[in-house]
Amino acid sequence: MHPSEEIYCEKSTKLRGKTVVMGITGSIAAVECFGTIRELIRHGAEVYPVLTREAAKLVTPDALEFASGHRPVTDLTGRTEHITMMAARSADLLLIYPATANTISKIANGIDDTPVTSMATVAIGTGIPVAIAPAMHESMIRNPAVEDNIERLRKWGVSFIGPHSDGVRSKVASKEEVVAWTFKILSRNFFHGKRLLIIGGRSEEPIDSMRIITNRSTGMMAVEVAKRAFERGADVELWMGGCSVPLPDYIPTKRFETVADLVEMVRGIDHDAVIVPAALADFAPHDVTVGKIPSDQGFGLDLDPVPKVLPLIRTRCDVVIGFKAESGLTRQELVEKARSRLEMYNLAAVVANDIDVVGRTSSSATLVTRTDAKDISGTKAEVSDAILDYCVKKL
Repeated sequence: MHPSEEIYCEKSTKLRGKTVVMGITGSIAAVECFGTIRELIRHGAEVYPVLTREAAKLVTPDALEFASGHRPVTDLTGRTEHITMMAARSADLLLIYPATANTISKIANGIDDTPVTSMATVAIGTGIPVAIAPAMHESMIRNPAVEDNIERLRKWGVSFIGPHSDGVRSKVASKEEVVAWTFKILSRNFFHGKRLLIIGGRSEEPIDSMRIITNRSTGMMAVEVAKRAFERGADVELWMGGCSVPLPDYIPTKRFETVADLVEMVRGIDHDAVIVPAALADFAPHDVTVGKIPSDQGFGLDLDPVPKVLPLIRTRCDVVIGFKAESGLTRQELVEKARSRLEMYNLAAVVANDIDVVGRTSSSATLVTRTDAKDISGTKAEVSDAILDYCVKKL
């Protein structure tokens, strides 16, 4: 058994049956390709490396064969590798990772002088999806010729993954971002062209300049819904309050602290659907002390109710899915409370959570609509997919 077979589908089967040809070019970021190849295999992909001569100075064919289980293509031979892989449609995706300014410009101008650029020419001509992950110095990507070439390729339907600027370098996308884009490009595309907004995390209402009123929400559910929506082809935006989980850098994200902040943001909603796992305060301090209340000085709090955000969101979007978390209720009582909220705010559905049995990576959840209450308990990824499956029906 080849070592690559030991990790096949180790994480999921999302890419089982899919073939990814990875074009590797002469950027020092080529050293990142090993981990990315292995991560794609862990989700079920077959990965075939293709190297330019400059890339072969940085990453060796033997190491890539170990990582992928396939001997890399380093030259085009009488076996016409670019035709058998692309024109014969044996590949599902051409992923160029990393891509230099030189390779991007060659592809945009139809120049075939490396195995990678030849693969790209045939893939674009055949209609096989092409994704490019640039990596270069910041000044190179700002060159007008490179900018024009990137824009030309976008118009041809080529997807660009990253890069991420640190002000000096345009860094190649992480393996997590590349894998998420691979899911997105090769998904069933139920959400193609649909804009989804996910609002999550916890509100944090200030008492003074240091203390806040908040709750235990981690934001994990919102992040998981956003990631799965992205992977399934949606154009996703994430609005996040306080949270205790990393946020994916490939999903556009706006932050809020208080319910008042979020109310101000609502006017910007123009999405096809809004999913709201956020845990928002019902009350906020009437007066906020400037500075820190002395620790040895007791104090009391007068609380004022804050606006309910779900009905405001509902005025901006027809498909809104809320969440209702409760403790110590029977399933029937939980469903009744969720349906009451659904009817009060005219929502499409409410996800009812029993917080007493919630785990860090799992949820006890029921999807409540006007006519049904379906158990969707499972991992947060499974709950996310169930919610998104319902969105498919509504959209």
